[in-house]
Amino acid sequence: MKIVIVGPGAMGCLLASFLFKSKEEIWLLDKDTDRATKISEGGIFIEGISGEWQVKGNVTSDTKKVGEADLVIICVKSYDTKEAITHAKPLVGKSTKVLTLQNGIGNIEIIGEVVGNDKVIGGVTNLGATLLSVGRVRHAGHGETVIGRIDGKIPVELRSIREIFNKVGFETRISRDIKGLLWSKLIINVGINALTAITRLNNGKLVEFAGTRKILREAVTEAVRVAKRKRIKLIYDDPLAKVEAVCEATACNVCSMLQDVLRKKRTEIDYINGVIVRQGQELGIPVPVNAILVDLVKTIEASYNSAVNK
Repeated sequence: MKIVIVGPGAMGCLLASFLFKSKEEIWLLDKDTDRATKISEGGIFIEGISGEWQVKGNVTSDTKKVGEADLVIICVKSYDTKEAITHAKPLVGKSTKVLTLQNGIGNIEIIGEVVGNDKVIGGVTNLGATLLSVGRVRHAGHGETVIGRIDGKIPVELRSIREIFNKVGFETRISRDIKGLLWSKLIINVGINALTAITRLNNGKLVEFAGTRKILREAVTEAVRVAKRKRIKLIYDDPLAKVEAVCEATACNVCSMLQDVLRKKRTEIDYINGVIVRQGQELGIPVPVNAILVDLVKTIEASYNSAVNK
């Protein structure tokens, strides 16, 4: 199987580094030619829970070098999805499938608009990765990856992807209710990401302080109300308890949104808490805490060059 991973960020490089060791034809596609050359020449260096190791493989910014793929995996920030799938579109042939392993809600729809809904596979991964520098990643956590189609069908391609992922060490299963999984993951991110970005605390600290724990609970409660009104079946009986358990299980993690803020980069707030705000407004459900979190994160983004640093 020819697999192309789009995006050389933390998750893209982590996936590529493991898949490069498989018997499949693997490519890492980057929109930046200079960065692609640097990674191609220097390889990907991994440290963390899987040890310290380095691997080289096919890295390019030129889709003509790759040709038609069997599977394209989108691993970019949600706000870059449209640009990424447009860049990768020459790789998508009649039988190509496109898998999204991104945060937030809306990526499946964006990809479907470009390549067709029948080609899109949704995914949720609990793998932990931190980008330290170009081509250098800290493997911060193991975790299950779940894939599936919005229509609940399980074609043979899904089983092939599951088999390849499991062989390289990524625990993967197939679900008929990927929408419920995506929303369940969204609610975890709603409770954690914005708060860490604002407070600059590790995940575990959010439940140690009374103030952040209270805000976390209120943000999650609002999100659960929205999901219930939309009749989305969440996979956790007690979503709030699950979010707090994730904070404790990933206590030392620097979440992706906090990483973005520390690097003075754009965040995915519009695709996480912003989803709850927009859906709440459409459904007539008050979501004041999520609205405040969105406003605060957007203010942080807008004021990177104005903030007091001492």
